[in-house]
Amino acid sequence: MVGYDDNKEQLLKRLRRAEGQVRGIHRMVEEDTYCIDVLTQVSAATKALETVALALLDDHLNHCVAEASREGGAVADEKIREASAAIARLVRS
Repeated sequence: MVGYDDNKEQLLKRLRRAEGQVRGIHRMVEEDTYCIDVLTQVSAATKALETVALALLDDHLNHCVAEASREGGAVADEKIREASAAIARLVRS
């Protein structure tokens, strides 16, 4: 079982919304929409994806990392390194 299993439908709903936003941005560019209006929508789509990423990270920490921590040892160390690397990727993006 993956950590986001309990929130899967909510995540899929958010991803569908972000997908619609990206399609809208594509259409705006095709229709030569004013640059600032396109950038505003890019920002909204980026925030939508960031929300999904943070929800996934939260689920990972509360499920996968917490479970590994209870086990301890190398498994726990690896899950903590994974989470730390994921956070670093999110911060850089």
